[in-house]
Amino acid sequence: MSEIHNTNAIHQSVWPVRVYYEDTDAGGVVYYANYLRFCERARTERLRALGINQHDLRAEQGIVFVVSRVEADYLKSAELDDELLVLSTVTSVGAATMRFLQRVMRGDERLFEAVITIACVDWNRGRATRIPDTLRSLLESEV
Repeated sequence: MSEIHNTNAIHQSVWPVRVYYEDTDAGGVVYYANYLRFCERARTERLRALGINQHDLRAEQGIVFVVSRVEADYLKSAELDDELLVLSTVTSVGAATMRFLQRVMRGDERLFEAVITIACVDWNRGRATRIPDTLRSLLESEV
């Protein structure tokens, strides 16, 4: 399941997820916070597919990407053993931020949707910093 599929027409990536027992709550449905975990993994893989390794960014340039804002809608519940897809699209790139639209789908059913803002942070100073030009070019090519 650790593969990413690109649909070049709209620069959307697709990350498959299967729901395991550990992802569910006492009612047998996916615990609400786990949708954000699924999205985090999909964003990381999207960046990796662009050649952006977050570990190397921190080690070599002293920068990290952190979530600064989430606007989420929980529409339907996923359940144990469901096969889901996380659709991720970069919708904008600013000086120090980028925004993703992410959807969790079960077939044609939209279960979860979020607009997630990611900030570029100087790891040593703990404050926002500009996205380096080389990264900005890669990210802007996705919008």
